[in-house]
Amino acid sequence: MKLKSIELVISAMSKTQYPHDELPEVAFVGRSNVGKSSAINTLLNRRSLARVSQNPGKTRTINFYKINEEFYFVDLPGYGYAKTAKTERQHWGTVMQEYFENSQDLRHIFLLLDIRHEPKEDDILMYKYAVHYNIPVTIIATKSDKISRGAFQKTFSMMRKKLDYHGEKILPISSLKKTGKDEIWNHIVNIFEQDGYNITVE
Repeated sequence: MKLKSIELVISAMSKTQYPHDELPEVAFVGRSNVGKSSAINTLLNRRSLARVSQNPGKTRTINFYKINEEFYFVDLPGYGYAKTAKTERQHWGTVMQEYFENSQDLRHIFLLLDIRHEPKEDDILMYKYAVHYNIPVTIIATKSDKISRGAFQKTFSMMRKKLDYHGEKILPISSLKKTGKDEIWNHIVNIFEQDGYNITVE
């Protein structure tokens, strides 16, 4: 994917702030500290476009990154941080529900899981949440450099079983070694093409 332009258009707090230019969106979601911001930065060839939070669980906004003036990466707030207050968790749920119910352009969700650990209850609920809203989901397994490639399939089978995940792919990525991003980009382009969008890839 040739990245000609990347712009943080808005950090939205409510549906009134969502972009309304009818460009397709893919959203990224995962637990706090799963490596979501690092994965987005790796995909976009940037070091700090998506900021890695020093205060897990504090991100409240939905960040819309416009790519090549053609589509959006949507960075959703992280979830599952143990020290987050109940009111903050409720706010997170409200923000997510509003986005899922009101975005007219969301085409796909990438659910990020740490390749070293079993999906937790919050991950299972997040997956069920997306399924409830009939939004296609693909799993991205972060920190793939932390286990051997020979262990990938066993780990992926565990993730599928734990989530009852029937998606076609689980895509590993390592932000440290910069591996896996081409496969994820190919998948993103295929998603858009299947929905009738012509995305510039070169």
